[in-house]
Order: sequence, then C-alpha cells, then structure tokens
Amino acid sequence: MKYNEEWQDFEVISTSKGEKLERWGNVYLLRPDPQVIWDTEKSLHIPQLCAHYHRSSSGGGSWEYLKKIPDEWVVSWRNLKFLVKPMGFKHTGLFPEQAVNWDMMISLIKNANRPIKVLNLFGYTGGATVACTSAGATVTHVDASKNMVERCKQNISLSGLIDRPIRYIVDDCKKFVEREIRRGNFYDAIIMDPPSYGRGPSGEMWKLEENLFEFVKLCKKVLSDKPLFVLINSYTTGLQPLVLYDILKIVFGDGEISSYEVGIKCRDGLILPCGASGVKIW
Repeated sequence: MKYNEEWQDFEVISTSKGEKLERWGNVYLLRPDPQVIWDTEKSLHIPQLCAHYHRSSSGGGSWEYLKKIPDEWVVSWRNLKFLVKPMGFKHTGLFPEQAVNWDMMISLIKNANRPIKVLNLFGYTGGATVACTSAGATVTHVDASKNMVERCKQNISLSGLIDRPIRYIVDDCKKFVEREIRRGNFYDAIIMDPPSYGRGPSGEMWKLEENLFEFVKLCKKVLSDKPLFVLINSYTTGLQPLVLYDILKIVFGDGEISSYEVGIKCRDGLILPCGASGVKIW
C-alpha cells in the first residue's frame, strides 16, 4: 500500500457504513465508497457537512446540499492547483490518492536529464498531465470526454503551466494510439487510467478485463527506443496489483516492475484502499 501525506487542502476524516466524510479545502462532502464495508459507529453527519451524495435505487444518484457552497473551487497540492466540483456519479473531478503516483512521475522526469514525451491516456481532468508538465515533460493528454479535456486545460492554467507544450486530444484512446503508430509518433512514458467500463465518442465499447492486456500490447508500439516508464492505474474493484505486475512483465519483459495498492490515510487512523497501480521503469 502506498499513500501520499502532502495534502493540506484534502483529507478523509472518517469512514463508515459505505460512505466517506471528506474535507476539500473548507468544503465537507459525504460520498459513497464501495470499499467501506465496515461500521465504525461514528456519525459522519457533522455540523460542517456541506453536501451529501445519495445513490438511487435505479442507478446513479444526486447531491443533497446542506449548506451553500461555490459551484467549483480550487485545491492545491504542492505548487499545483486543481478545480473541484460536485459532479454526477459522486465525482469531484479529482482523485487525490493519485498524488503518490504524481510524486513518482515528477521525480522520474526531473531525474531523466533529457527531454521526455509523455502520453496520458484516459487522462480525465489531467492530474497526471499537470504533474508531468510541471516536471518539464511534453505531454499529450487524451480522453473521450470533451468536458474532461477542457477541465484539464483549466487545471493547467491554474497551475501556471499554460505556456508549456501540451496536446489536448478528444478521442477514443485505442483509435488514437493506432493512428500514432501509423504516424510514427513515439513517447518516452505512457500513463493509462482506464475505466472498468466505458464508451468512446463514437460508441466504442471498453471493458477492462477483456481489453486491457491487448491495449497495453498496442501501446508498446508507440514507446520510444529509450523509454522512461509505463504506469497503469485501475479502480476496478477486486483487480489485484499483481495482475498489473504480470501484464507489465509479459508485455515489457523483466526489469524494474512494481505493483501496489493506492490508498488514503484517514484522520481516524484507517487507510482507505483506492485501487491499484503498476509501473515499469527503465
């Protein structure tokens, strides 16, 4: 298990009965979490609570606002800034637990002592894009959602990185990689954070268990002859870190490969599991 303890603007305060109480800056949110299968007998409905996301029996859900809060606000990690907003399906537009991977990638890029081109696939709102750009990399950010790519641009601007070399691509990730292979474009580092299920802009279907291995093999074809790292992250419940380890070993061979759970250390002393990552470093 790896977790990052540098956040000042974010923390998980407590967890119980399928929910987690979080602080995002000065805003307190209560959201469902499938990993929280315990009951700590602590009430998460504290007086400061601002909004509570309720799941619907028919799927999805909605936010109940208990206090007036901004439509969106900014949180910081180190010198980087990110927009946060209560959105559909309980999301806020940021996965703070990924700071442990941001830290690793920043160090690898800075210590490479050469120009690094990064391909960030399923890039969402650009946490990894912001981190890698801040370290001096040239980044291509790809996501099927135009709104998420626009949010990435906003995060880049907030972090004072608007003048850095970044390509923003709204596309199905598999189709984009196939085109990059034909174009002969190569990258020194590849990041992928694929969903469990998803659809591309033209209705392309994605199912992680069925598509991930072949997709990683495809991505190998756009890796430069002097690679730095390949990182896979997954939020699919039940997927073990060793699965990512084995995929990386089969596709890229022996060497420095690690896999681990990613988590958040909560104020109450528990560690909340938040998915798995695997990384191959050259």
